[in-house]
Formats: sequence, structure tokens, C-alpha cells
Amino acid sequence: MIEVKNAVKNFDDIVAVNDVSVDIREGSIFGLVGTNGAGKSTLLRMLCGILKADKGSISVDGEDVFENPSIKENIYYISDDQYYIKNYTPKDIMKYTASFYPNFDKERYNYLINTFGLPYIRKINNFSKGMKKQLSVILGVCANTKYILCDETFDGLDPVMRQAVKSLFANDMQKRGLVPVIASHNLRELEDICDRVGLLYKGGILFARDLDDMKLNMHKVQCVLPEGFDLAKLRELLDVVTLETRGKLITFTARGSREETEQKIASFEPVFYELIPLTLEEIFISETGVRGYDIGKIIL
Repeated sequence: MIEVKNAVKNFDDIVAVNDVSVDIREGSIFGLVGTNGAGKSTLLRMLCGILKADKGSISVDGEDVFENPSIKENIYYISDDQYYIKNYTPKDIMKYTASFYPNFDKERYNYLINTFGLPYIRKINNFSKGMKKQLSVILGVCANTKYILCDETFDGLDPVMRQAVKSLFANDMQKRGLVPVIASHNLRELEDICDRVGLLYKGGILFARDLDDMKLNMHKVQCVLPEGFDLAKLRELLDVVTLETRGKLITFTARGSREETEQKIASFEPVFYELIPLTLEEIFISETGVRGYDIGKIIL
């Protein structure tokens, strides 16, 4: 488990990470979402021991990560800003990476390079942005680390490649207990992959919660109510977050237990109603009641 307690990181007079506390547990995919400049990249660099916290602590499996080579062997970091040694090919970078990660799986690496259709002896500097991202993911999963930290990993990948990367993560989670941490400025990229999501805002964590727990206490409802029904009564009896009407069809989200929500809707004697699955976007809209936070910036 990765434990962050009251971590602070400053760059001169800029507060990049401000009193962050969060736990990243095994057996799940943690999504870190926030606008550009929110502190995501800085926090990831602190998690993998590149940067040291000015205050607070960061531990991985109970040990401090900074300047700890044995712990770093279990962490692979994929930077948003891809850098490869000049004139290196995928064959060269495999040998270089394997020198840092003793459990590197060279056989699997060769298989995935071929499967993804990447040229094995072509210079990486001539690769497209998407090809470089694919290569970084292949290196990451083949390093056989326990943790893989991904900074905007899906940016630059087409939909087919995004699904392929998600499948790789899911496979390694099941087979060897991989723990992916995925940072993104795009909420929808995390929609179908993360179990737990943290929202970073101005260097601080607004919240970090399990998506299933959030869904249990918030529901989306579509209904048709009796003619002349006063919507003010709906807002009075239910903790309505959003509400939209299209003709007779009313769609709203409300906080509360499923049982309580259904009981109150039934008391309205609706012509029709159903509870439908929530999107990650709708959950975040309900949770970001912070003055000045523009949820639209992470819904692209």
C-alpha cells in the first residue's frame, strides 16, 4: 500500500502539493484526476521517489520511498513527457530498463512489441507520440513491478490502443497483483477502469473515495410524474443535485440510499420511473461543491 500523509512540495513560492493525505490500496486501480497544474505530476514524482516531500511522509509498503533502491525496484513511473536516449531502439531501451528492474520479462516484452506492431530496431526518436506511449506501457508492464504510476498515459492513444492498455493492466492485476495509479486531466478517460478516484485541486486532495461507495449514496432517476406535479415538492423531499426536464420526462440525480429514494418517488405516484447507472461525471458533479471549482475543465 502507498500511504501519503500531509505531504507538501514547494518550488520557490509555488505550492505544487499542499497537505495531501491519501491511501492507495492493493487490489484496485486508483485514478488521480485534476486540471492541468493541479499538482498531479508532482505528486506522482513524489510517490516514486524522484522528489522528496518538504513536509509530511510518503511510504510504500511501510518504507520511505525516497532514496530507497529496494522499494523503487517495485515502482515503474510513466512520465507524461516521454524521453528516450538518442538513437535508442526498442531493443536498446529494453536492455537499459532491464538493468534497473531485475524481474524484467524480456520474452513478454518481445511478444508485446510484435503484438502492438512496433518496429523493434527503429530509432524511438522517430516514433509518433502514440507509439512512444505504447512503448512506455509495454516497458512498464514487463518491468514486473508491483506499482505502475501513469501520468496522462492515455493521452495520444487511439480508442483501440486505450482499450488494449486497459486490458494489459487488468490482466496483470489479476495474475500478479499489479497496482496501477493513473493521473489524467480527462475524467472520462478514467470512467471504465478505476475503482477509486481522488480529485486534486490547487495541489490538495478534495476527496478520494471508492466509486462503488459513492454510487450507493447517489442515484439517477428517470420518471414521468402525474400531470401538474409541482417539482418544488420533488426538491423538498429529495436531496436533488441535478434536474432536467424534456417534455414529460424528468431526469434527476439525488443523494440518499436506494431504498429511501425509491420510497419517496413511489409516494409521488409516478406514471413511470426507473433508476439508471450513474456516470463518473455525474458522481463528480455531486461531490465538487467547492467554490471556484470548474468541473467542466476535467470533462472533455
